[in-house]
Amino acid sequence: MKALVMHGPGIVTIEDVPEPVRKPGEALLRVRRVGLCGTDLSSYRGRNPLVSYPRIPGHEIAATIVELPEEAHGLRTGMDVTLSPYTCCNDCASCRNQRPNACQCNQTMGVQRDGALAEYIRVPVEKLYTAQLGLTELCLVEPLTVGFHAVARAQVTPQDVAVIFGCGGVGLGAVAASAFRNAITVAIDVDDDKLEIARRAGATHTIHSRRQEIAPILAELTGGNGPDVIIEAVGMAQTFRSAVELVSFTGRVVYIGYAKEEVSYETKSFVQKELDIRGSRNALPEDFRQVIRMLERGHFPVDATVSRIAPLEEAPALLKAWDANPAAFTKIMLTLDT
Repeated sequence: MKALVMHGPGIVTIEDVPEPVRKPGEALLRVRRVGLCGTDLSSYRGRNPLVSYPRIPGHEIAATIVELPEEAHGLRTGMDVTLSPYTCCNDCASCRNQRPNACQCNQTMGVQRDGALAEYIRVPVEKLYTAQLGLTELCLVEPLTVGFHAVARAQVTPQDVAVIFGCGGVGLGAVAASAFRNAITVAIDVDDDKLEIARRAGATHTIHSRRQEIAPILAELTGGNGPDVIIEAVGMAQTFRSAVELVSFTGRVVYIGYAKEEVSYETKSFVQKELDIRGSRNALPEDFRQVIRMLERGHFPVDATVSRIAPLEEAPALLKAWDANPAAFTKIMLTLDT
């Protein structure tokens, strides 16, 4: 079968690889469409410390069930599905605490193990999710769950003012999740197009941080108290600090992004404000179900989010173009229909 294989930074080929053989408890899927994300770009650039080569990338998936085990209740062949691309060991502290999304031994498809940019894959049936959605929407489920999980970690309520730093794919999911919970949602970015998509995803206010002063706007929106929640989805030292500085007393700060450098703080804010500061990683089954419910209700600007849908054969050229000019693309999806 055909697959996209990364042999090293910038070295990508389409080649024949062995077809998978389904094991007990697994489904065999025909891959229909796969979205590319920033992790895939980092792997292509050689900047992803978790990836090893050669590697088949891809973990944002729409697929059709080809074979099932007998005990796969509620599923049938021919169904279109998406899936959770993570593994868990069921033994580490995270797993014992019912938070397998943060498993110490996690292996994400396309990173620590081969992913979905191949004609067929095999997946444990418990990882599958069905939905009344098209292939494009199914491909968007997994990337949106990461932002949804961050909003769940922040315990956002309709009474909250929630601020999201960054309106890339992950941040946009947090914007949509906050809006889906009926919170007053503020999206902050430096790109007008991304802010417009955030508005369509449910942001009640947007701030262009290169043209507008953030602190006075948030003070006005909150009667001087500051927002109840700030979610950092940029991965910059300044936004890590700003989240702590701008959030309200007894507020909640959630970090999704990885800062590219060490971050220094004025630590008295932690104590004086009695802040809840939390990390957020991957997603849980409830996050997948929430995203599916949102998409089935049509509460997300799918058309504005996807910039290019192309056949697998164009993947090497598209990765090269994306690497050269990341701002030219929002979401790239590759089709494997034959």
